[in-house]
Amino acid sequence: MSTKAFVIDARVSDRRWNEALKRKPGTLAAKAVTEAMKVARKPGAVEILFTDDAEMRRLNRQWRKLDKPTDVLSFPSEGPKIPGQPKRLGDIALGFETALRDAKAMNRAFEAHVSHLVIHGFLHLVGYDHIKREDAAVMEPLETKILAGLGWPDPYATGPYAGGRRKG
Repeated sequence: MSTKAFVIDARVSDRRWNEALKRKPGTLAAKAVTEAMKVARKPGAVEILFTDDAEMRRLNRQWRKLDKPTDVLSFPSEGPKIPGQPKRLGDIALGFETALRDAKAMNRAFEAHVSHLVIHGFLHLVGYDHIKREDAAVMEPLETKILAGLGWPDPYATGPYAGGRRKG
């Protein structure tokens, strides 16, 4: 896949992301999205927001009518393809407090969990879902394959995701 086929733009609105991750959030996200685009064969432009639970709660309430924070939200683009530009796939937002709390509860490296959340969000942007069991049976192994390409373990092998059917 040519580097001209995709663009990844990350913005950090909560500095705690910089302190909690060993790498810069944008670098970690770019690596995860690049691997996801390669495996899913879906290049394009993605914007990622590293924010806090207050913002995630506001976004979740506005777009999903759920008045609570969440770890990751995806907003697929509905815009047309602009000639000469990568296809705009959409936006991903991650909430710091929930992501950190979940990583600790699952005894997972924070970088591995954040990579998983970014990949999960990306796959939603390109049409994958996990609400129905048969859809989860496609999406979850793909997440695992992408994570393995990054050197991270299968999140569905143990812990709260074991057996599949991620909530959210």
